Amino acid sequence: MLFIPAIDIRRSKAVRLFRGDYNQEKVYSEDPLELAQSFIRSGAKRIHVVDLDGAKGDGSNRKIIQKMAEVVSATIDTGGGIRNKADIEQLIESGVSRVVLGTVALENPELVKWANKKYPGRITVGIDAKKNIVKVKGWLEGESQNGFDLAREVVDIGIDEIIYTDIDRDGTLEGPNYSLYERLCKLPVKIVASGGVASLEDLLKLNKLPLYGVIAGKALYEKKFTVEEALEALT
Repeated sequence: MLFIPAIDIRRSKAVRLFRGDYNQEKVYSEDPLELAQSFIRSGAKRIHVVDLDGAKGDGSNRKIIQKMAEVVSATIDTGGGIRNKADIEQLIESGVSRVVLGTVALENPELVKWANKKYPGRITVGIDAKKNIVKVKGWLEGESQNGFDLAREVVDIGIDEIIYTDIDRDGTLEGPNYSLYERLCKLPVKIVASGGVASLEDLLKLNKLPLYGVIAGKALYEKKFTVEEALEALT
């Protein structure tokens, strides 16, 4: 199982939110680029980067993310505020390894089909759900779509990777929703678990599932474990 540190960027800083609440934000680094480089020095092979301002629709940190893709010697995947073909092309051309499509996967599936056909193996769908109901636009708006149903739909159009975030656990350090990921792993697609990881024990338990990867953010920032310890535990 691939261990993926997370960097959420808001107003050019690396932050974490509590259950996606923009009013419950904690700044962990003034320099997201240096943070990414520190993760690489610790052995991470991939970093998950989210543009929170882009997702919310009131700003953009794309220049920082593009710079990160240029200088960081690791796979960078990124999502947040990616709404059209130009956004996708710009990020791919800047060196981002995988573009994560969230809101548009629900609102514009034809764009997802186009992107997956043009950039095979470089498009990930991010499904963010609260009690398994999909949330969009920075988790600020709800939809009636069931998260599992959306996962099946994107698998049907050929998407090869899904990052599934359990909003109720995200940023809480309460532990992942194991039964959720156990069910998702039955789908014929790579599943990356996101939300709630708090300890090495959580990682070891998730590693018993046929997950492709796991994302951790707050646990790293709060020093529950290090990147090196996570990698060692999963070897």
